[in-house]
Amino acid sequence: MEKKPLSHITIGGIIGGIIIVYSMILNFMELTANKPLGYLMYAIILAGIIIAVNMYGKSVDHTASFGKLFVFGFKTTAVVTILVIAFQVVFFLIFPEYKEKFFEIAHEQMLKEGKANEEQIEMGIQMVRKLFWVFIIGGTLFGFVMFGAISSIIGAAVTKKIPPQSPFQQPPLQ
Repeated sequence: MEKKPLSHITIGGIIGGIIIVYSMILNFMELTANKPLGYLMYAIILAGIIIAVNMYGKSVDHTASFGKLFVFGFKTTAVVTILVIAFQVVFFLIFPEYKEKFFEIAHEQMLKEGKANEEQIEMGIQMVRKLFWVFIIGGTLFGFVMFGAISSIIGAAVTKKIPPQSPFQQPPLQ
């Protein structure tokens, strides 16, 4: 029976599911203000895509070129990005209180930085309120695609590749 190569949709769904569960845990445990835990989400993407590209290389018996491995990783990134954006839209529509919590956290962080006065902070928060969906969708899209491209390049570079044998090559004489 012939081995079937991995699907970027399946792997992207798994990685996206892990990120969604992780995101829900952060939200429901009120840990979204903890920046290192937020950055861990990007580490999950980085590791997940690299592992996925490596698994894909193994599933095609290491015959895929760098370009084919990169494309697999980037397609997987696209699936993850679409799933996470869809989740965020649904999440913030179902739980609008987390949208307000987002603004409170942003306000607190701006106060801690101390680079702006209260009036400037309030103006900034109002701008973010008006452009909330642009920031959420655009930020996720930019961040995930950037990290996905980097991890696809790394994954394609570290995955073992066996060049195809030409039918004209002669085995070495002994």
